[in-house]
Amino acid sequence: MSRAIDIVTAVIRDETGRMLVVRKRGTAIFMKPGGKREPGEDDLTALARELDEEIGCRLVGATLLGAFEAPAANEPGFTVRSATYLASVEGQIAARAEIEELAWIDPAAPGDIVLAPLMRVVLARLAGA
Repeated sequence: MSRAIDIVTAVIRDETGRMLVVRKRGTAIFMKPGGKREPGEDDLTALARELDEEIGCRLVGATLLGAFEAPAANEPGFTVRSATYLASVEGQIAARAEIEELAWIDPAAPGDIVLAPLMRVVLARLAGA
């Protein structure tokens, strides 16, 4: 039985529809910004904290896209379970904390960027939406 990591993540899009992905220091895989909840945090509190810590912006709105599950990108033998939100943010987005690189991708044609398995599941849902 695989062990699960529960996280909350954000789909952030720019005015042209591109989607923000982030890469943590020491890894090669891009994923949605977000992370684990602290004890007692609800989804939106955790998401707001993670977005502030990781990319320096403020969460101003969020709509639940859905719950997704996929093999963890950087933790072999683990599954990630994500509550994923379509998020609106304000402020200057920049790599902070453990984030080493940001990229804006076309969700329909992400190119040759290496995406986390969970990211691919969410992109498939967005393509069908």
